[in-house]
Amino acid sequence: MIYDEIEPFVAALPPNGPLIGLDLGTKTIGLALSDSSRMIASPDVTLKKAKLAVDLQNLKSAVLDHKVCGIVLGLPRNMDGSEGPRAQATRAFARNIDSPLGLPILLWDERLSTAAVTRTLLDADASRKRRAEVVDKMAAAYILQGALDRMRHLKGTRP
Repeated sequence: MIYDEIEPFVAALPPNGPLIGLDLGTKTIGLALSDSSRMIASPDVTLKKAKLAVDLQNLKSAVLDHKVCGIVLGLPRNMDGSEGPRAQATRAFARNIDSPLGLPILLWDERLSTAAVTRTLLDADASRKRRAEVVDKMAAAYILQGALDRMRHLKGTRP
């Protein structure tokens, strides 16, 4: 099931278990994982995008390896909140992975996530090559951490 709101997404999750965060780019997919108590998001890997079947197999492997119980997928909205072609592509990707993975999927507003991560890497004096290597998985962690923080602040949500 795909959710645009966090409350029904949280209701669909078991009490504990890690979540996976995805930053879907045009050439790569950044992955991040939370701990089972859903407090901290950590960058995991960056996958090169391929055909949907290959991407799906890579995601299935990550989900099974880490016993993931939900997906937070960054939704690239425009600055005014509208959705353009990249958001439509992200929604299509969510629909394509929904049934095969069988996990709740939250579409989480990711405006400026890559910019924020790039700024942090620049502040850390990371080289251009290093930034290119880590920006997608760090953006996935930024997206996932935003959702985790919001989950903790919902009324009636377990910490």
